[in-house]
Amino acid sequence: MRILRLLAFLLVFTTVSAQQGGMWIPSLLKGMNEKEMKSLGMKMSAQDIYDVNKSSLKDAVPHFNGGCTSEVISSKGLLLTNHHCGYGEIQAHSTVDHDYLTNGFWAMSMAEELPNPDMEVTFIVRIEDVSTKVLEGVSGLTSEADKQKKIQENITKLTASLPKESWQENKIRTFYEGNQYMLFVTETYKDVRLVGAPPSSIGKFGSDTDNWVWPRHTGDFSLFRIYAGKDNKPAAYSKDNVPYTPKHFFPVSIGGVKENDFTLVFGYPGRTTEYLPAVAVEQIVNSLNPAKIEVRDAALKVADGFMRKDNAIKIQYAAKYASIANYWKKWIGESQGLKKTNAVAIKRSYEKDFANWVNKAGKQEEYGNILPEFEKVYKEIAPYALARDYFTEVVLRNTELLTMGYRLYQLEQVYNARGEQAFTDRRNNLVPAMADVYKDFNKTVDEKVFEQLMAIYATKSPKQFLPAEVLNQDYSKMAAEIYSQSQLTNYAGFKELTEGDAKTVIAKLNADKGYKLVKAMAEAYAKNVSPKYDELNLKITALQRNYMKAILELSPKDARIFPDANSTLRVTYGKVKGYEPRDATYYEPVTYLDGVMEKYVPGDYEFDVPQKLIDLYNKKDYGQYGENGKMPVCFIGTNHTTGGNSGSPAIDANGNLIGLNFDRVWEGTMSDIYYDPSICRNIMVDMRYVLFIIDKYAGAKHLVDEMKLVGIKKK
Repeated sequence: MRILRLLAFLLVFTTVSAQQGGMWIPSLLKGMNEKEMKSLGMKMSAQDIYDVNKSSLKDAVPHFNGGCTSEVISSKGLLLTNHHCGYGEIQAHSTVDHDYLTNGFWAMSMAEELPNPDMEVTFIVRIEDVSTKVLEGVSGLTSEADKQKKIQENITKLTASLPKESWQENKIRTFYEGNQYMLFVTETYKDVRLVGAPPSSIGKFGSDTDNWVWPRHTGDFSLFRIYAGKDNKPAAYSKDNVPYTPKHFFPVSIGGVKENDFTLVFGYPGRTTEYLPAVAVEQIVNSLNPAKIEVRDAALKVADGFMRKDNAIKIQYAAKYASIANYWKKWIGESQGLKKTNAVAIKRSYEKDFANWVNKAGKQEEYGNILPEFEKVYKEIAPYALARDYFTEVVLRNTELLTMGYRLYQLEQVYNARGEQAFTDRRNNLVPAMADVYKDFNKTVDEKVFEQLMAIYATKSPKQFLPAEVLNQDYSKMAAEIYSQSQLTNYAGFKELTEGDAKTVIAKLNADKGYKLVKAMAEAYAKNVSPKYDELNLKITALQRNYMKAILELSPKDARIFPDANSTLRVTYGKVKGYEPRDATYYEPVTYLDGVMEKYVPGDYEFDVPQKLIDLYNKKDYGQYGENGKMPVCFIGTNHTTGGNSGSPAIDANGNLIGLNFDRVWEGTMSDIYYDPSICRNIMVDMRYVLFIIDKYAGAKHLVDEMKLVGIKKK
């Protein structure tokens, strides 16, 4: 209870100034955060942002398909998110004859809106602190494993027993490294239909070259609609469903933005690690990031070579390539940013202060060993962490044959652990799910990826952990043999391998050349890496929790201590602001359509521009969305965002939608580990550009008419 009182004290009574950064729990904004936001120019109250009893902004911000954020922008459940968040669905509806990726898609009536099996959006109904209940019976336990087991038992029990409506779910998430636990009561809608998407030449303009870069000129948006049963409650897809009536939807402002305007970004940031010790950050910069970057760099070069020559492969690999490239480039920028800002040295300095706080408080026995233990355990875990990242990147993420083989290796392990029935259940779920995977699989491309990545894996991953089957091989010859002989290279072969009873299937698997390699790699990893990594990581988890507890308890009263992101609903606030990434270089905070035309390269994979957009530009036909004869496209702010904030609403001082968050600047991608307000900027599509594309480019003005526009300039 002491730590919770201290936490509440820090949240409420911190000295107030116009500070930015942080990802704050929306139910805990009263006090310090509300005062800070008002000092930055906000006109709303904390209750306008989060309220249990009345509609509030949080009721218009659902989690989009488990990975992105979205916002409701009409009374008929019209939903806005990023183009890259809806990319998989746009791709799934695309064919060579109806290429919505290339040409865009616009439903001119609700009847034309396209259903998306397995897509869902989740709203937050309410948030409650349940720390005391979750931590009941934990303090008396000595081993970390026992503590984690008891916490999980309590969470399972509470999830089932805490009050909710029959169509709702209880979800409990940890904050402050296990020092606080919050209950989220949610509602999930599973009938979500595609309404509109610009062509990739707008929605993905600049593609991977411009990704994580400013100035940016990307119209990264797509439109969906939520459907519900006639009672407005969640319902499976049905032609009888009706558009969802939201508790709240965002008015859309066309009043424009200017430097130093207040911005609030609401969303579901995925993962940050702001409180890592210096030794951990050093390991990321010098060892782990370079390894992951090298693997993805090799995979991307292979895929890019094929995609540029074959449009069918371009469609097949579009979403996969974008996914791989996204974090490849992010890790590069993150490492550069951490070096540029001297993050390791700053953390070392902070740790000296921390040690002084411990000594001053007489807490040496409780907290004095934390930093030396961090140094010891991170040194010990280093080779295991590196081997884990190589295995994950090569086997589980970037070589599809190995990934599919690993799914079958898991199937064999299910049989060994739980028997025939469990095997049959897993197999019956696995085989149909693989149909979509194989639809976008290209044997020729993957063979070349395999060849490159296996060479890296065998030479760069710590050799003491590797099986003999991968060492000192001719990887070109290995690739040719496996991809010509293994049944894992096509869906028919995959299905044939999995037909029969468990013993028959396992016999067939162990006779397949591709599967045998995967199994050798997986068993070596399971034996040599995973157990020791898990053991050491559990020690780090306990140290990190205790470190966080000490930070909360011993930090100065004016410290701003926010919880790391964990895919739960958060608020981050700041201002529209340019920045200086390097000496004598200043970036303005707003870009315009002029910049799109400056980057335009006819027929280019990344920088082509549709003729109609060129015509609108030449005529300066911007309608009510232009500003002084120019068409705004994107803007940047000081909001602290990360993956998961894609699609987040950018909200003005009065609660109106002014932009759509989709990226960060490259120099500031290290904000997941260390936030520096001098160079950390989030990138947003200006809502005026979104409306301009919908109305003037697509001719879908009926969608704009559905929205509530505010800030309209008087003529």
